[in-house]
Amino acid sequence: MERSQGPSRTIAVTGATGVLGGRVAARLSAAGASLRLVVRDPARAPSLPGAEVAAAPGGYADGAGLQAALTGVDTVYLVSAAEAADRLQQHLTAVGAAAAAGVRRIVYTSFVGASPDATFTLARQHAATEDAIAATGLRATYLRHAMYADFVPFFATLEGDTAVIAAPGGDGRAGFVSRDDLADVGAAVLLRDDDDLAGATLDVTGPEALTLAEAAAVLAEVTGRPAGYREQTEAQAWETRRPSGHPDWEIEGWVSSYLAIAAGELSAVTDVVPRLTGSPARSVAEHLRAHPEDWAHLRR
Repeated sequence: MERSQGPSRTIAVTGATGVLGGRVAARLSAAGASLRLVVRDPARAPSLPGAEVAAAPGGYADGAGLQAALTGVDTVYLVSAAEAADRLQQHLTAVGAAAAAGVRRIVYTSFVGASPDATFTLARQHAATEDAIAATGLRATYLRHAMYADFVPFFATLEGDTAVIAAPGGDGRAGFVSRDDLADVGAAVLLRDDDDLAGATLDVTGPEALTLAEAAAVLAEVTGRPAGYREQTEAQAWETRRPSGHPDWEIEGWVSSYLAIAAGELSAVTDVVPRLTGSPARSVAEHLRAHPEDWAHLRR
């Protein structure tokens, strides 16, 4: 892909100490981009050629600190915040800080099906964040990520020797996507400044949409451990997750993500990965084989 990102234009990568942000930063560094890694703790920032580090100790909740960290940046890769009760407010503060810092472009990691009335409650937050970015008037690209392929092993709990995915997902499908592909797409978008990506909303998915029963079969194939899917009602899903001690808003997010699968809201399969990266999207099986650490807790 022809690179149009000029050498004087700095790209800020938020979440650079995380899985996705770290992989995007590494790809941009390898491409010779001028980088600024925006992190809470500079000591944890990856050491990458061409990268400077800016600290925002308060994260997205610290508008003034984030504005300072983003000043002088052309483009920001805005990784959605970790799930939290105030996640949406964090996003709105971050968007405001980017605009105040004079950033020219935002590339935001959203979620497929983002909508004010999405079944998946956290997808509603993404829709509100997209609206806030649009309201700034900045150039923006919205990368609506499918559910991560590496989540599949964590859907399962061990019952004896068997890994069981118990959820109210019905026969619905999800276009599970590898975070390696998400990083490739993110880097490709950041390195090209084409007008056709200004205001674009891209659903970034894997190469196929799987039911949870099919995902369990893939898990069994890759791990060598018996695995299966057990359908739950919504009430059963709440009942089995409440003992975790997590707050209701978080449990609602978990349960509603499965209900969104059942409703067909996560079933999209697109050509965004091959179209922007030149390589085919990785299947769930390919991702899990490449990342055995994602299912280490299920090893015999």
